[in-house]
Amino acid sequence: MNKRIVIKSILWAFVSAGLVLAVARFFLGLGATTALSDDAPWGLWIAFDVMGGVALAAGGFVIAATVYIFHLEKYRPILRPAVLTAFLGYVAVVVGLQFDLGLPWRIWHAMIYWQHHSVLFEVAWCVMLYLTVLALEFAPVALEHPFLQWPILQRIHKLLKFLTIPLVIAGIMLSTLHQSSLGSLFLIMPYRLHPLWYTPIIPALFFVSAIGLGLMMVTLEAFVSSWLFDHKPKIELLSGLGRAASVVLFLYILVRFTDLTVRGQLGFLAEGSWQSLLFFFENAVSALIPAILLSNKKWRSRPDILLSCAIMVVFGMVLNRLDVGIAAIQKSPGYAYFPTWMEIGTSLSIVAAAALAYIFCAENFRLFIDEKHEEKSPEALRYEKPQFDVPSQAWLGDAFARNFSVFSIVAVLTIAFTAAILPSRALSRYEAKDVPVQAAQGWDILKIDGNRTGEYVLFDHKDHIARLQVTYGEREGCIKCHHARLPKDGPGRCGVCHSDMYKPKSNFDHAYHQSILLGNKSCAQCHPEGISKSKETAKVCSECHRAMFEHIDVKEPDYYIARGYVDAMHDLCIPCHTEQSKILGRKKLAQCAACHANPPGPAGAALNIENADELPRK
Repeated sequence: MNKRIVIKSILWAFVSAGLVLAVARFFLGLGATTALSDDAPWGLWIAFDVMGGVALAAGGFVIAATVYIFHLEKYRPILRPAVLTAFLGYVAVVVGLQFDLGLPWRIWHAMIYWQHHSVLFEVAWCVMLYLTVLALEFAPVALEHPFLQWPILQRIHKLLKFLTIPLVIAGIMLSTLHQSSLGSLFLIMPYRLHPLWYTPIIPALFFVSAIGLGLMMVTLEAFVSSWLFDHKPKIELLSGLGRAASVVLFLYILVRFTDLTVRGQLGFLAEGSWQSLLFFFENAVSALIPAILLSNKKWRSRPDILLSCAIMVVFGMVLNRLDVGIAAIQKSPGYAYFPTWMEIGTSLSIVAAAALAYIFCAENFRLFIDEKHEEKSPEALRYEKPQFDVPSQAWLGDAFARNFSVFSIVAVLTIAFTAAILPSRALSRYEAKDVPVQAAQGWDILKIDGNRTGEYVLFDHKDHIARLQVTYGEREGCIKCHHARLPKDGPGRCGVCHSDMYKPKSNFDHAYHQSILLGNKSCAQCHPEGISKSKETAKVCSECHRAMFEHIDVKEPDYYIARGYVDAMHDLCIPCHTEQSKILGRKKLAQCAACHANPPGPAGAALNIENADELPRK
């Protein structure tokens, strides 16, 4: 069997498995498919798919700058593959990020709800813009296809060729920004990231390492392409990339160890911990050994050494992103993170999908500009399998039908196998543990600590009563917070109905109502005849219990399902604080720190509308 068919069959197997895992992830949630937790909210999909993916795609802007800015035309033959690799790499980053987001359908929020103070905001915009730039840079290659020779498409083709230089400059600027900004994300955790990896110059280290990785990723991609499509690797060009990579990698090592020396952290290298051993291994593989080998002209002219160096740099730099994003981050006592096989399988399936897209482009577009179109020799045509049986004129099938059959069989078998080995927690919806709510303590000042973790909010009840009654009147002021409650109950405690910290609970006791209404004969009192009996078709409770709700209005909740305590509190407080912050012109009143003072305690007790802007923030 053709080696390309074998490779594509393997890639299709990974993609098919990824489809099953995607269904489990998006329909059953992160809890059912990942090992993520509140202590480890970022895992493999951020460290590998996002941070590693962005770094691996750096070859696009590096080679584009080499050809268009520095006018080194001899590298033009590897420009198109490099841009395509970068484009597919960024598409993979976006797909990986979709898996990691708790609410993936809100990924577009970064475009509308701007937060100028967030590094993630800058990363999101840079990635979106650079992905667009890469698509426009590669579009002329696609528009050369014979099927896309329409006049309007050819005018677009000419326009994009005219805009090449501005696009390249924009791509360099955007890449510089977000390659370094990914490192900036970790500047806020100097006490959680191990000192061997944490440094104030981590953005610069991310940028420099991305350039070295980009050069070696282009080299590795060239070797793989030459093997897969039977081309001879251009050793002279790749040797030139190796020489540049050697300089960059030496600079990276020099900056990294100089930084450790200046910050007085060299002592961690001698302590013999697993972190120090990991640090030595990572730097040796990712930079030091390849830099030494590539600095010698004779060595870097050998394909085996070039390929070995490319593999080491790619592996080592990806390991660096995994260390920064996962391994070197200190976990809280009792917590640990190791990705589930479903997380690993999802990442591999995304990489496999990108590889399939690359092969498709290589087979259908003019990706390798100095390679002649593959023409079959007369000898090969002589032995090619006929499409028809001559005596019977029966169709025997062609290569496309054969390949489609092979890939379909692989996909079906892989989907069945992956679905069969899904763990039980991935087949049933993951549910959070029950966390019963404890009542708030106090009277004029309430200490709200529903799950008794010691992280409480001090609520000035007396002050809120006074303010709300002045604004809305005595009765309306109370029902701003105290809405529907149990019949014959006074202004009850929130935790009576919202009895779990995070999970919604039903407040309707069907068996009790059935017993006091004389059993099955009483069904018609709540369920109209002629339609199916369900909570959706039953009459609302206040139709019978209106007289029981004294001194207070009733807000009919959805089928008497009370939301979790945390959501219920936020639903009450946030809209009112947002409204008052606009009326009073005090922005901090609408921020989380207005209630969640840090540290909790007396600072929270002093909270009121007047001094909210002076309270410390988390």
